[in-house]
Amino acid sequence: MICGNLQDGVPAQRLYNAGDFPPIAKERLMTMRFDLYAVGNALVDLEYRVEESTLQSLGIEKGVMTLAEAEAQARLLSTLDAQYHREKQACGGSAANSIIAASAFGSRCYYSCKVANDSLGDFYRQDLIAAGVATNLKEQRPDGVSGTCVVMVTPDSERTMNTYLGITADVSSDELDLEALRSSRWLYIEGYLSTSSSARAAVALARQEARAAGAKIALTFSDPAMVQYFQPQLRELLGDGVDLLFCNEWEAKAFANTDDLDVALTALRAVAQSGVLTRGAEGAWAWTQHAILELPAVPTKAIDTLGAGDSVAGAVLHGLSQGWSLEQSTRLALRTASAVVSQYGPRLALSQYRELLETPT
Repeated sequence: MICGNLQDGVPAQRLYNAGDFPPIAKERLMTMRFDLYAVGNALVDLEYRVEESTLQSLGIEKGVMTLAEAEAQARLLSTLDAQYHREKQACGGSAANSIIAASAFGSRCYYSCKVANDSLGDFYRQDLIAAGVATNLKEQRPDGVSGTCVVMVTPDSERTMNTYLGITADVSSDELDLEALRSSRWLYIEGYLSTSSSARAAVALARQEARAAGAKIALTFSDPAMVQYFQPQLRELLGDGVDLLFCNEWEAKAFANTDDLDVALTALRAVAQSGVLTRGAEGAWAWTQHAILELPAVPTKAIDTLGAGDSVAGAVLHGLSQGWSLEQSTRLALRTASAVVSQYGPRLALSQYRELLETPT
């Protein structure tokens, strides 16, 4: 068994050895404007509570994200609106959910993305700004249609997503703010970008600039479908490796093409210096090249898993950017995920994030 608890009495900070992350020069710390700089697909989330029979009748694969054309998604929305009430609408996307959570905890965050000059694009930009996130989005933007993600939550709390990328399919290096990136502690990349060649080129440039500036790089696999159907492109995003990786148990096994989680973890450690592997009700494994820590989940009644993994990434990145240990950061992440899945939607109220920070680790 690879995974086990650290020995009793070993302080949390021992999970990191001194060489795990290079120290940031004092003079660079003084010039940093942002803790986190993220790039991802900008999608307006449209959430519905549905019966599993609805997914079956529509021929939709449960529990994964499926890309759709505009017409197909419009037909789906028409069907859902005739049967169900739309629960929530919010600016979303994997990295956006994470960066908004980190901002709510107090991190200084920047998000690069692409939306159109339409009403949904206006909504997305305003929602980001209201969350305290700096962005490349301007009041005047390119013509087109902003991306949308239809989120269907079944009674077992599982989320299934149908995504029309719209203009975000064309996200490119034009959306990067290199000055902001160079003055950030972390670059955070979402796995959904693997589906777009222009996005992969943007990530390559962002990685290059981050490395040159001494920033650390984190990546999330984002969704089982990215690992299953876009693994070569996902490995392109990984490049020569990352400092921190986020994934769930299913994604880890699919990445390594194995049913053995210990074998999967070995494959993950070959591409990432450290990471957090979430296991649902079983909690999470937090690991570096030198240690592995098994942490329990925080008990709760889950009603909607949308944003659970994204909230884990946001909380961990916040903690690490503030100098916390990986253990402390992951414990905050598990408390956050527990709160997120106990309600509808991928975000908490600002007061809830503050309460989570005040809870002892």
